[in-house]
Amino acid sequence: MARPKRDIRAAAEESTTPPDQLTASQSVAKVVKAEGNSLYACCLPDQRTVLVELATRFRNTIWIKRGGYVLLDLTPPEDQKGKVEGEIVNVVRDEKEWRKQSYWPKEFPRSTFGDDEDEDSTVGRMPPSDSEDED
Repeated sequence: MARPKRDIRAAAEESTTPPDQLTASQSVAKVVKAEGNSLYACCLPDQRTVLVELATRFRNTIWIKRGGYVLLDLTPPEDQKGKVEGEIVNVVRDEKEWRKQSYWPKEFPRSTFGDDEDEDSTVGRMPPSDSEDED
């Protein structure tokens, strides 16, 4: 049986607004890879990769793409069971609003497509025309 729409809408509404402050155990992270079974490999601002679990209220409701940002609640090392080091408690959907917050890490700069353009790359460009050689 499908989940009620009110549950889906509540989860979506909850993830649109960023919290005012983060607790000591919370951190913004970038999703590196989906490992399966609601497990994700995420990169913290200090470049450490952690394995985290998606909160049950977001499962089959919100999909997380690679390269997206999430809010993690990391468990202390003495309380960890297995390889999972924390839980995804919020998904960054409106990145513009989240970047305005004071706790957004400087290690995650805004990605612009025009800055990394290589001259050697021909992706997205037209092939050279033959009319230039006729002169």
